[in-house]
Formats: sequence, C-alpha cells, structure tokens
Amino acid sequence: MEKKVIVLASGGLDSTTVLGIAHQNGEEILALSFDYGQRHRIELESAKKITQFYRISHKIIRLDLRQIGGSALTDEIDVPKDRNLNEMSSASVPITYVPGRNTIFLSYAMAVAETILSSVIYIGANVLDYSGYPDCRPEYLKAFEDMANLAMATREKNRPQLEIRAPLLYLTKGEIVRKGRELNIPFQLTHSCYDPNPDGESCGRCDSCLLRKKGFSEAGLQDPILYVKE
Repeated sequence: MEKKVIVLASGGLDSTTVLGIAHQNGEEILALSFDYGQRHRIELESAKKITQFYRISHKIIRLDLRQIGGSALTDEIDVPKDRNLNEMSSASVPITYVPGRNTIFLSYAMAVAETILSSVIYIGANVLDYSGYPDCRPEYLKAFEDMANLAMATREKNRPQLEIRAPLLYLTKGEIVRKGRELNIPFQLTHSCYDPNPDGESCGRCDSCLLRKKGFSEAGLQDPILYVKE
C-alpha cells in the first residue's frame, strides 16, 4: 500500500468514488482540483465539501483553459442536450471534450507528486459509460505513466516510479454507483452537470447528467441531487 497519494478530485461522481477507494485503503490523500475556466465551476464547491467530509488535504490549482477554447465547457459553445446513448457512444468526440485537459491535470499532479514524495496518482477515468473522450483511454493513461517516469527525477533520487491508478476504468456507471454506495460516499455532495442553472441545479439533459441518471437507475438507487424542474 502506498501511504501518500494524489487523487484528482473534480467533485463529480466518479472522482469521489475513487477518493472513497483511496480513503478505504487507508492512504494519506491530497485531493487536487482545478479551476480552469469551466462553465460548471460550481463543481469546485462540491470538491471542497467532499474533501471536508473526508477531512483530507485539498489543493485547487488555477489556470485558464478559456485561452485555448475549443470546448463547450470553456468557450461560447452550447452544451449538447438530450443525446441518446448511441449518440454518446459513437466514435465522434463530443464538443464537451476539453483539449489537453487530462494531460494538463496529470502533468500538474506529476509535479506535485515529486514535491510531496508520492508515487501514486488516482484518476476517475472510465472507458465504458463515458462521453468518448480520448484522454480517458487505457492506452493514453499507460503512455502518460511511461512519459512521466522519463520526465521525473525519481530514478536519480532512488524513489519509486510513478503509477497512474484508474480503478473505475472498466466499470459501467451502474457499477460505479453501486461501488460508491458500498463505500458510503456522499452522493448528495457530488456534482456532475456540465450546464447547471445559476442556483446550481443540474440540467438533467447534458451527457454527464444522462449518464449519471443511467447509473443510479441501473443501481436501483435514488439520485439525491437537485435537477431543474421541467
């Protein structure tokens, strides 16, 4: 067991379940969140509440991916709504994909890992029920891990090599929700919506909301968060 680990914590369902896994393992967690100019910045409030719930260290790194744009999450582009599962699982990359996001986040996490002498980074990537993001694929995560171990000074300092852990990689959304229930994660504190209203209520219609609803339905559980009333 690795004592000190980093968990990429967005405040969402998947990353919170991963955080719960690390917590159950008894690991010393530093949760890392990013304020990157996302339109659903309310997720950071969820991340704060979740890390307070677990009483773990939390760092928010600020950067501005709006300067790059090209995504409905960081640019003046409409978030797709009411897509069916076939559309979401198609080969095309959706407009909610943020170019370079996971690479940027993992690079920051890699740097922090060197600083705090950690050799493990947890990420909530998933390849089954996800929206077609190329930087969630297992071959990408392995390639980043290999690159990181070439870039870091761990070998020269006789430190263990960096490991990227993605424990939800091959789980369906329903299985993730069931795992979260087993871990007693605070579902009510999580936020998944890409396009919440000003009060923080989830739209219920974006890809992320629809996948979340699918997961709770498959798990036979009631989703405790608030959705916009239609």
